[in-house]
Amino acid sequence: MTVLTLKSALTKLCSLLLIASAMSFVFAAPGRVPPMPDGTAKSYLGLDRNIYPGDDAMKLLRNDFSFTSYWLSPPPGEKNNTWGGKRQFLRSLGFGFVVLYRGPDSSELKTEAAAKARGTREGEEAAASARAESFSPGTIIFLDIEEGGRLPETYHTYLGAWSEALVRTGFRPGAYCSSMPVREDRNTTITTVRDIRDHAASRDFVIWAYNDMCPPSPGCAFPQDPPAPSKSGIPDAAVWQFAQSPRRKEFTKRCPAKYAADGNCYAPGDTQHAWFLDVNSSASPDPSAGAK
Repeated sequence: MTVLTLKSALTKLCSLLLIASAMSFVFAAPGRVPPMPDGTAKSYLGLDRNIYPGDDAMKLLRNDFSFTSYWLSPPPGEKNNTWGGKRQFLRSLGFGFVVLYRGPDSSELKTEAAAKARGTREGEEAAASARAESFSPGTIIFLDIEEGGRLPETYHTYLGAWSEALVRTGFRPGAYCSSMPVREDRNTTITTVRDIRDHAASRDFVIWAYNDMCPPSPGCAFPQDPPAPSKSGIPDAAVWQFAQSPRRKEFTKRCPAKYAADGNCYAPGDTQHAWFLDVNSSASPDPSAGAK
């Protein structure tokens, strides 16, 4: 009787350990997907663009992409946000998300006090917009930082306040920023990613790196086996944007996969060239963990 009881207990313990192991794989931190059993990590293609292209377009684009950008604010240069209210529809198509909020230009942050106040206010606004769109706590919100190179200290003050406001409401901060080196002087180069990581307040930001220079970028390409985000030059990048529309000629002259004649990148299924877009890769089909 004692032997049978012990055997039963051991069997249950082994079952629990197996379940725990499986759960740790499923609920791994977003943007840090565990390697596949054979030691390789699968990458997924994603699109991003400022203007929502329409429901029919997204149905077609789902054939080529696993995830899509999703703006919580008007994108750069726009007064309105055309993505609002589309989360549930896109989720029903099977899209994952990279969730975005527009960051300020550094010239707009005049003083430390103003930068801190704005960061807090816009962090709260980003969180409120995420909740209104039914994104759950834990979703990564990427701040869109368009300028490259070293950021001024007022921007880092903004980043600290913005991230604190997000964390207080249960969301995770990330940054869409450049991984392309900028030469400051004869002996110094800097990337925006490294500058962000060098500051304690933003050291743990999840990184969506942009680097459209060929190489390492494959150009306007849609490979079945997309390049890993680490190819961006940032080993732990969660997402890599490797093609932009319109193309930047100074960086894309040597691209093996060519852009369209008008300088933009279009998905293979978009034979009419109706929706130019940027192309990304990620080790997760839902880099912001926004589809849950």
